Amino acid sequence: MEFLQQIINGLSLGSIYALIALGYTMVYGIIKLINFAHGDIYMLGAFIGFYVATRLNLSFFPTLIIAMLGSMVIGILVEKIAYKPLRKSPKIALLITAIGVSLFLENGTRFIVGASPKTFPQLINNKKIFIGPLQISTIQLLTFAVSVVLVILLTFIVNKTKSGKAMRAASFDMEAASLMGINVDNTISLTFALGSALAGAAGVLVALSWITIEPYMGMMPGIKAFVAAVLGGIGSIPGALFGGLFMGIAETLTKAYISTRLSDAIAFGILIIILIIKPSGLLGRKTVEKV
Repeated sequence: MEFLQQIINGLSLGSIYALIALGYTMVYGIIKLINFAHGDIYMLGAFIGFYVATRLNLSFFPTLIIAMLGSMVIGILVEKIAYKPLRKSPKIALLITAIGVSLFLENGTRFIVGASPKTFPQLINNKKIFIGPLQISTIQLLTFAVSVVLVILLTFIVNKTKSGKAMRAASFDMEAASLMGINVDNTISLTFALGSALAGAAGVLVALSWITIEPYMGMMPGIKAFVAAVLGGIGSIPGALFGGLFMGIAETLTKAYISTRLSDAIAFGILIIILIIKPSGLLGRKTVEKV
């Protein structure tokens, strides 16, 4: 029963990693960029939710929606201002820019809101629900439910809409997609918008559980979500989902049965082992490059 309880806790944490990892994998799938500022979009989503909830006195769902919209706008601005001018530059220039944007967002947020942690308002009544000897909180249930709904919506957009078809075409061959009349710039902006909205939602959900938020809260979850995306096969939406859940369960079980100090090391160690065995990730596909 204790093991099953830790699995429940791990799935709750893993669903957060999955939401953030989806943003990494979508952007990489189209422009082959590791957007290291993505974890900071997650942090900004939490702060947008904090100020919306405290200043406007809104409930959970309006706060969540506004945080997602705000994160979406920030994601589009980051793409237009920082990444679009360098799209044809060497990949190392984009990578360095992504790190610079991450530092800018972290320290800019610290300058605006201050370095001291903020206490996130209690937007829902967090009760314990007992299923035999197992227990699950209403926040965990809400995290599961919102994550599942958002993943279903993303899957529908990618697979069933014209914009999703354009995203898949650009991911396959950007030049050919532009020759077929697809507006690649708008498609890339849409990809950043969707990924940033998911990260903003994750920020609000985590803030409900962790209570306190601060400008550097996106660093480690952002790295772990990137690891989850690579673990599942970066560029694969099912892979990002699987990798996020896997990372959440692995981290929770490590803290429960081995050591809280070694949880991060073991999680990254699992990544190294899997990449040695299957470099494309668990659900990734091998690609052949012409020389």
